[in-house]
Amino acid sequence: MSKQATANWQGSGKEGKGTLSTQSGVLNNVPYTYKDRFEEGPGTNPEELIAAAHSGCYSMKLSFILGAAGFTADNIQTKCDITLVAGVITKSHLTVTAKIPGIDNEKFQQCAEEAKKTCPISKSLSSDMEISMEATLA
Repeated sequence: MSKQATANWQGSGKEGKGTLSTQSGVLNNVPYTYKDRFEEGPGTNPEELIAAAHSGCYSMKLSFILGAAGFTADNIQTKCDITLVAGVITKSHLTVTAKIPGIDNEKFQQCAEEAKKTCPISKSLSSDMEISMEATLA
């Protein structure tokens, strides 16, 4: 499987502007600028997209792990905070809240930890940064 996204940037790093598009069309020439990335602006930025990818990947992986253990989640909500320091992504922190009928907290924590270690985005980020998580069973 191969998925693609494209970025187009015009101008200098601080004064320039760019757009991001994805193969699926979900993002179609979405604007991003220095201000969007390092200050407050209306567009997206690469770190926000990594956070979306990590939270989405993790939630789906946890669902698969739960299923293999005999559980089906009513709901899994995952928030991802990406930390950028001096131009380097240093941390990805997952905050997970899930409602899963019949599971106890010990089993949930085991499944949550396995998902953190094995989701494809976690695996791709783990070599260069810390990936942390808080998981709460609702």
